[in-house]
Amino acid sequence: MSEHTTQPPARDPNCSRRIGVGVILLVGLTLIGLLGAAFLPRWWAQRIGDQVGGSITTGGFLGLFYGFVFTLLPLIVVFLVFRYLKTWRRRAVGGGVAVLLAAPNLLTLGIVLGTGNGAHAGDRILDVEAPAFRGGTLAGVLLASACLGGVWYLLKSRRRAWRRADALEAPASDSALSAGSDEPLSS
Repeated sequence: MSEHTTQPPARDPNCSRRIGVGVILLVGLTLIGLLGAAFLPRWWAQRIGDQVGGSITTGGFLGLFYGFVFTLLPLIVVFLVFRYLKTWRRRAVGGGVAVLLAAPNLLTLGIVLGTGNGAHAGDRILDVEAPAFRGGTLAGVLLASACLGGVWYLLKSRRRAWRRADALEAPASDSALSAGSDEPLSS
């Protein structure tokens, strides 16, 4: 009997090509990051300034809206992704969606915490054209986080209460059945 063992064809790793592609990606991502750090804070501050129009009340309420909605939605997406999606590839896509949904808050955070010229320019634009927007955004983020924390606590406490009730009810129903009583227990 002849032995037919098949071996997979040998792969040529072509390391120089992989290193070249890696270097090109690294340089490209660095350039995009540098351009983004210079352009995005100014652009975002101008968009918000156009929406607010210099009104403190509008700035506060718009910031509250942006902070609340764009914190609540990403956190819900992250919860659903990690609860229902099992593969890492799907979880990565879901995480990307969550980051995109959080982009307005991340852009505002970049302006507030940024140390570059673009962040400082965005900070000045928000000072003049969108007063109270940053504070409203912070309040919205904290409110959305507190709401989700409250809902989580209520769901956990209700689950715990139902388990305790079931545990207390189980021995009582077992003793009633063993005594031979057909009538339900009354309290």
